[in-house]
Amino acid sequence: MTAELDPARILQVARLVRAPIGLVFEMFSDARHLDAWWGPDGFQNETHEMDFSVGGLWRYTMHGPDGKDWPNWIRYREISRPTRISYEHGGEMGEPAHFDGIITFESEGDQTRITMILIFPTQEARDATFKFGAVEGGKQTLARLDAYVSALHTSS
Repeated sequence: MTAELDPARILQVARLVRAPIGLVFEMFSDARHLDAWWGPDGFQNETHEMDFSVGGLWRYTMHGPDGKDWPNWIRYREISRPTRISYEHGGEMGEPAHFDGIITFESEGDQTRITMILIFPTQEARDATFKFGAVEGGKQTLARLDAYVSALHTSS
């Protein structure tokens, strides 16, 4: 295993989504779609700007069910349509990234296996996200994606 994917520094969640790979990938490339499903249960997104290109920025606020706002930014490092997106992810603009992310998409018949890998700078940083419930939040996010894209796929 490479240093980049040191298991002590990663958080990984995966799900088989009930839609073809091209459609699932599209759900990550358009703020209109992302705002509909991105984030754990009870959270709503508000995109402020999005440039889905290498070097481009997605800046958004996650509005929590408790009324708290969570600023976020994603800077895209790699976009390999329709199999991979890599990025760095931070909170407030001007702050360094909190972690790096890799999202992979694999066809399994007419469904898509999506895997999200978050790579933290240290094991301690990764462990802190476990205390926040990041694994369950990741599972909820992918379940919301599955429900959203499945509804789009079956209605088309």
